[in-house]
Amino acid sequence: MADNNDLPQKIRSPTQPMNKTITYRKASENDIDYLLDLRTKTMNQHYADSKLPTDRETTLQRILYQFDKAHIILLNDKPAGLLKINKTDEKTEVLQLQIDPIQQGKGLGKMILTAILREASEAGKTVALSVLKTNKAQHLYNSLGFKTVDEDEHSYFMEFPL
Repeated sequence: MADNNDLPQKIRSPTQPMNKTITYRKASENDIDYLLDLRTKTMNQHYADSKLPTDRETTLQRILYQFDKAHIILLNDKPAGLLKINKTDEKTEVLQLQIDPIQQGKGLGKMILTAILREASEAGKTVALSVLKTNKAQHLYNSLGFKTVDEDEHSYFMEFPL
């Protein structure tokens, strides 16, 4: 089985005039407050719009889900989000990708996903993720070539084909 800690060490934006260096570090219990704040800022409105719970306990459960696969995204060595990813021999699954609202709209999510897609493509793997139907991030996923393969009441399940 592939190592879940095997993330690109550095991603540099080739098209941005300012220097953007993305690195990752494994999330720890010390990050829980940051992650609660991040998830509240990035996801609670989508959950509320989907008529799903937004209370602190439910939010904490979502943070702790597969926490061993959680990585803090660092932009120029400062926390900028969360990437929770599961890599197996057959597939790479983006479990959670959250970018701090201050950093949204600057291409950070696209840079991260592009690096994941490149790596998966070189390894002959499918990349899968899910997105709430109320979350506009689905437009980014579509623009990168993800296709909806299934859906339920609240989410689209998407894959980037080989």
